[in-house]
Amino acid sequence: MTSIIHAQNQYYTTLLNDSLYFFEAQRSGILPDNNRVDWRHDSGLQDGLDNNIDLTGGYYDAGNYLKFTLPLSHTLTFISWGALEWYDGYVNGNQVESLHDMLRWGTDWLMKAHPSDNVLYVQVGDGAVDNNYWGPDTEIPTPRPSFMIDESNPGTDVAALTAAAFASTSMVFRRTDEDYANTLVSHAETLYAFAESATPWQVYSDSVEAAKDYYETYDYSSQLVYGALWLYRATNNTVYRDKASNYFDQFSLKSKAITIMDWHDQTGGVFVLGAAIDTTTDKYKDAARDYIDAIISSGSGGPCSYTRGGLLWCDSQSGWSSLVIGNNMAFLAAMFSHTVSGTTEYDAFTRGQIDYVLGDNPMHTPYIIGIHPNSPQNPHHAGASGGTNIRNIDSGQTSHVLYGSIVGGPDEEDRFFDERSDYKQNEVSLNYQASIQGLIAYQLVTQAGNPPYANITEPRPDVRRPGQSDTVAGWIIAVIVISIIAGIVIAIIGVCLVRRKRRSRKGTVGELEKANNNQNSSGGGPLNRQMNVPTSSTVIRNSDS
Repeated sequence: MTSIIHAQNQYYTTLLNDSLYFFEAQRSGILPDNNRVDWRHDSGLQDGLDNNIDLTGGYYDAGNYLKFTLPLSHTLTFISWGALEWYDGYVNGNQVESLHDMLRWGTDWLMKAHPSDNVLYVQVGDGAVDNNYWGPDTEIPTPRPSFMIDESNPGTDVAALTAAAFASTSMVFRRTDEDYANTLVSHAETLYAFAESATPWQVYSDSVEAAKDYYETYDYSSQLVYGALWLYRATNNTVYRDKASNYFDQFSLKSKAITIMDWHDQTGGVFVLGAAIDTTTDKYKDAARDYIDAIISSGSGGPCSYTRGGLLWCDSQSGWSSLVIGNNMAFLAAMFSHTVSGTTEYDAFTRGQIDYVLGDNPMHTPYIIGIHPNSPQNPHHAGASGGTNIRNIDSGQTSHVLYGSIVGGPDEEDRFFDERSDYKQNEVSLNYQASIQGLIAYQLVTQAGNPPYANITEPRPDVRRPGQSDTVAGWIIAVIVISIIAGIVIAIIGVCLVRRKRRSRKGTVGELEKANNNQNSSGGGPLNRQMNVPTSSTVIRNSDS
């Protein structure tokens, strides 16, 4: 396919460059000479040693130092999908080489994680150990155990999804490195065969207990269809098309309860991808349109609505990393319009979600780090923070700018608090990045105008959590209240002292008068002169003591 180079928008070119920079900041293993992230170091060099396998390299998943196969495979597939359809965006932004480097760093590691046909390593690192460490990549704690699935411990979902990652990335590399592309397809086919043959079919977190607190899944049906569709697209082998179609019917995916596509469920992707590549049936196309319409419609009874600022909000799914929901749906809607319907029916929704992320929101905040003064300043990322105190990670300014990374996002009231400890709002992650990177390429291809943050001049509004007063105002009020109380207490003590002194003086005068009368009657006049001032002074001093 011939690429047409249009005049590039510098804002989106920078965003695409920075998104790829973020992936460099997540690299594990021995870093290459062209590494651009000067605060990152060679790390994780013993990964896999516990199982006598080399699992060095790959990407750290989020703000910590764990590595997971499932979300990485989802990320690589999504980015490859966007690159296949909006490749000219990478060409126009001069980012093709960086795209290939980013994908290869992931697929090279996935090949290490797939050392034989029926073995796939799915996690490196122990969350209980890793999440009790906050610091640079030079002191990553050990042990770092590695976990796998095999014939005795199946993981149908992760095996099929990793097959999709190999198949989709092979198509990107087919342009420039056919041998490497063929190697990727080989891994995809053997992994998919493993997904089908290892029984019982089950989610991988049933086999790998360590994954349950991080990337637990609940179904494998969408992954089996998704993997087969990607293999069909990569190989043009109709056996995979037919497998996908049969599983689609077997699992009744079209009537499945609606869930937003994410790392744990690829149903929405199945609908859109199937509609684009399987022209023998309309079932994918019909399912895709019904799915998108149901989600982006704000009518009563639907699974999702919108915040007042315009962000797609899907109840509990949006409570954590809210921006990812809107981005994933914008990606699928744009993909459907671009590859299936050939219409602009979802353009307004897609651009609305993109614009929200890039600053058209009540917080006047582009939720990409490093592109504007209002960008998030405190990502939940141990390496970038520069801190080492796990008990107080909110202290201090962030030491390193994590350019290009998108944070989780605001709450249902469009409020963003920018607190490092709030991992639901401020975490960064590989899978968060997947859809927004594709959408940035889409903006370059469609020659979108400047993003909203290009015109934002006002600062981000200062917002507080419910029940939390403004920090400065609260401090001032506290000082005032304490000062008033202290003043009242001092005044009361002063009044009491004055009254005591008056009572003391009255008693002394009475005693003096009585003594004088006694002296006068006995002719002792000099006693009065001796006692007058000294005795009175002594009484007052004793009263003060």
